[in-house]
Amino acid sequence: MPRGNDVVRPGIKGSASGRRPSPQGRRRAGPQSIVCVFDDSGRGHVTPGDRLLPPETRYAKAGDGVHIAYQVAGSGSLDVVMVPGFVSHVELAWDMPFYASMLRRLGSFARVISFDKRGTGLSDRTPEVPTLEERMDDVRTVMEATGADRVALWGISEGGPMALLFAATYPERTASLVLQGSFACIARLPDHPIGLPLEDLTAINAAWEPIWGTGEVLANYYFPSAADEPGMRERFARWERNGASPDAMVAVLKMNQSIDVRSILPTISVPALVVHCAGDLAVPVEHGRHLAAHIPGARYIEVPGDDHLTISDDHRRLYDDIEEFLTGAPPEPEVDRVLKTVLFTDIVGSTERAVSMGDRRWHELLDAHDVAVRTELERFRGIEIKTTGDGFFACFDGPARAIRCACAIAERAHTLGIEIRAGLHTGECETRGDDLAGVAVHIAARVATLAAAGEVLCSRTVTDLVAGSGIRFTDRGVHALKGIPGEWQTYAVAT
Repeated sequence: MPRGNDVVRPGIKGSASGRRPSPQGRRRAGPQSIVCVFDDSGRGHVTPGDRLLPPETRYAKAGDGVHIAYQVAGSGSLDVVMVPGFVSHVELAWDMPFYASMLRRLGSFARVISFDKRGTGLSDRTPEVPTLEERMDDVRTVMEATGADRVALWGISEGGPMALLFAATYPERTASLVLQGSFACIARLPDHPIGLPLEDLTAINAAWEPIWGTGEVLANYYFPSAADEPGMRERFARWERNGASPDAMVAVLKMNQSIDVRSILPTISVPALVVHCAGDLAVPVEHGRHLAAHIPGARYIEVPGDDHLTISDDHRRLYDDIEEFLTGAPPEPEVDRVLKTVLFTDIVGSTERAVSMGDRRWHELLDAHDVAVRTELERFRGIEIKTTGDGFFACFDGPARAIRCACAIAERAHTLGIEIRAGLHTGECETRGDDLAGVAVHIAARVATLAAAGEVLCSRTVTDLVAGSGIRFTDRGVHALKGIPGEWQTYAVAT
């Protein structure tokens, strides 16, 4: 239950607190860097009064070769992955008294895994701003490196959308979610009035670039209550300079301002806790309330203050609530419903080609087509669900990969002298053995029927989730999809 000044929004269900911890934190053997004490039984633990020292920074190599800096602190049966905000630094975090205090508090009952997203902090710099999908893969990379099978995700600020996308895509690997000072979409849109207007976002980018590295951004916008404490502005300045350069910071901000994961909020099937400061200057409190209202069964705690995170000693009891939420042994999530990007392809004019070519030559061409499609699916980590005569039904755990795979398939088909059409949609799917079902599958199939020869056509949901990826689209208008309620806006991938 909330204590002190904490406020739980009415009508939002709480977690299954109070039960014995489950094996949700089971993990494989993996490299650890833990400073803790041991009792007579030999079991490691850290009590709230113990001094948890900054751990060693290590590196995990992602599938694309990018090195991700991470740390592991604390001990316990529960793994908590801290998904950071737009700029972070795993080592300088320990110089921030309030942040170090939070890590120590969490480390008293959990193994805490912190990391710097690619392009920031101690992780590899990248030529371009990483997409939300690529950043989500960083979570999986550090989980593999630390042997964490199933974790609680703690998404801070921009880390919230990453955590949400991971939880929807991999519910079987997500025990629970804590979203702190976070949002689903920060920009104002016609159907999202709580967002910030474009002119305000542009003004923020222009105002922050010349003062970045002085500590003024963190002091004035993120942690104003700590700004006048001795030595804090100097610490903020070091954090800013080492977290990202001014240009990189602005590029990341622009990418964050294009994030829109509202469409996946109803698909979240794991227990979720949303925490927000009432006067948050960086992410207005309306965004926290929106998350709690649209994530099924989410619990919401609102605390007073103007800081981005809860850094006051008055909020100490808040972490008792969070510990109770995280260790309350929530039920196993329903893993028969997962977020997937669904792809349908088919060969244009296949019947006419089969008649003109004859059975033998047509089947040889089909075999070559199938080999080409399966090669591209393997390259882009797609999963073949089934063939549909002259086409494929496949799914992906990321929309950008799905788009690039569809484009590669179209190009390979063209070299074979045939044209394919492709349709993509991202949504919640029902898993039935090796098959997928549900409305999302029907939408993708209907979108595919609207595509022209050689065209990759996407639903609006797909384009929203790949914002910042560099993939360009052409508006193909609004359509009624047979058997699907409402009207659906479609976009063709620009070649």
